[in-house]
Amino acid sequence: MAKYETVFIVRPDTTDENLDQLIAQMETAVTGAGGKPEQTSKMGRRRLAYRVHRQREGFYILLSLEGSGNTVRELERRLKVNDQVIKYMTVRLDEQIKRAEKLRAEWAKRDAKRAQSKAAAAAARPAETAAQE
Repeated sequence: MAKYETVFIVRPDTTDENLDQLIAQMETAVTGAGGKPEQTSKMGRRRLAYRVHRQREGFYILLSLEGSGNTVRELERRLKVNDQVIKYMTVRLDEQIKRAEKLRAEWAKRDAKRAQSKAAAAAARPAETAAQE
């Protein structure tokens, strides 16, 4: 199963009670589709970069989940039909995590190589100064 993050924006006039109910619905949609919701974060009300459905502000919610493509498809279908949701976006994290780990390994290898060449250069310097004297 892959890891995903879904950010969705809810209308700013939504009450806290309705917001909690919406989050619970989305989490049950994920579990019903065979996924596992890992973490849900309310990021708060923020100003949008541009108007979306005549709204200038929205309430941002981040939902981290683990599941398959069918799980994400079902979640996005539910977000699309809900009138309170203005916009949503899902990102797969597995590929980004693998890419970051690969870069870290390359950087560690490069740093080790640099440290080794600096040590060799430092060891060669005292021999040069002794030969000059």
